[in-house]
Amino acid sequence: MDRQSDPSAQQSEPRDPRDWVKLLSQYRDPNWKQSWFEVAVTAIPFILLWVLAWKALSVSYWLSFALSLPIGVFLVRLFTIQHDCGHGSFFASRRMNDWLGRVLGVLTLTPYDVWRRTHSIHHSSHGNLGRRGIGDIHTMTVAEYRALSWLGRLNYRLYRNPIILFGFGPSYLFFLQNRLPIGLMNMSKYWISAMLTNLALFVALAIMYWFGGWAPILIIFVPSTLTAATIGMWLFYVQHQFENAHWEAEEDWQLHDAALHGSSYYVLPKALQWASANIGIHHVHHLYSRIPFYRLPEVLRDHAELASSNRMTIRESFASVRLHLWDEQSHKLMSFRQARAIYG
Repeated sequence: MDRQSDPSAQQSEPRDPRDWVKLLSQYRDPNWKQSWFEVAVTAIPFILLWVLAWKALSVSYWLSFALSLPIGVFLVRLFTIQHDCGHGSFFASRRMNDWLGRVLGVLTLTPYDVWRRTHSIHHSSHGNLGRRGIGDIHTMTVAEYRALSWLGRLNYRLYRNPIILFGFGPSYLFFLQNRLPIGLMNMSKYWISAMLTNLALFVALAIMYWFGGWAPILIIFVPSTLTAATIGMWLFYVQHQFENAHWEAEEDWQLHDAALHGSSYYVLPKALQWASANIGIHHVHHLYSRIPFYRLPEVLRDHAELASSNRMTIRESFASVRLHLWDEQSHKLMSFRQARAIYG
């Protein structure tokens, strides 16, 4: 689309979030050649790095460990492809999306069908104060926090502590929580998804142990997985945790307002944007989740309003770690210190 002919680039009044849906639908169609190309340029380096890291075990454990870090970066990109499969946006065929997603779910330690359902809940309820709890970073309001006992406040402070959230959190989520269909425990479909993923993962680890002992597991598999999990946790955090985010009581909540105003545009250098498969263009993704990740830059190119909305640089994103509570009066996320200064 010619940007000059796009009325959204010329109008002074912001477009209503609901109006974006029809406009963005023109970007939804995936190109199967481009999709397979993205799989190839991600999976092939991932496999080659694994081979190099395995061979490096006979030379230096430190060299092998160093190679595990870029493996983790490519694992993030594989997870983002799995993410698109879950939204049905990576291929035109739902079946092809699902089976590629299930295969990648073994590599990412994420049962695909379980994740697809919980992530769908996240998309359909993000920013709704009455529907928190599945697929999001737990966020309390100032009033809720002030009503807690000292022990409840301590628990929440520990949960929101960066050491817990980005240190222990990724390990717990991917190594432990993902082994069970948490939040969907009463449905056999999701137990099957979790247990089959666990079985495939066990077989893969058993093969590693059979041919290499503990070394490839402890020096390549675990560090690369933790690298990917930590990067993924950070990306997910900054996508929705920023000062001018969007939360509303259930009776006032509106899906498209929450999508546009409650999701950030994480502005990354080109290399990092490629490695994270454009997941930082998150406000557009939430507005229209059927757009393949490789078409998201087209949207920003064609629509200046979206390119300037909710922008967050890497430097600015670090400040979001200090924000913990949603203030329903000012409609902002704030720190514990700010809440105490205002409300006592």
